[in-house]
Amino acid sequence: MAAKILSKSRSANEMTSSLLIHPGEMIKDEIVARGITQKELAQQMGVSYTVFNEILNGKRPVTTEYALLLEAALGTNASIWIGLQADYNMQLVKQDKTFMKRLEAIRKIAAIF
Repeated sequence: MAAKILSKSRSANEMTSSLLIHPGEMIKDEIVARGITQKELAQQMGVSYTVFNEILNGKRPVTTEYALLLEAALGTNASIWIGLQADYNMQLVKQDKTFMKRLEAIRKIAAIF
C-alpha cells in the first residue's frame, strides 16, 4: 500500500519530514533526562551560557566544537550531534522552493550529458 503513495520518481529514502527538529531540542531532552541545568552543562563545557542556550533553542547550529564538548561532558558520540545538524540543515534547504527549482534545473542539464 505504501508503494502506491510514493511517486515513481521518488523513493522512500528521498522523502523528508515536514517537521523540522533542531538537534538543540534533543540536547535539551538529554539534559532534562540527566537532571542537570543548561547553566551547569554550559559551565562544565566551559562555554557561554547565552550561546549554548541559543544552540538549544535552534538559533545557532551545533558546530563540530560544540559536538565534541557535548561528547566530553555527556559521553555521547559527537558524530550523532553533527549528523543531526546535517540532517536538519538538509531538510531546511529542501523546504526552500526557489533553491529546489534551481537544483531541478541543474539536474535537467546534467541529465543531457
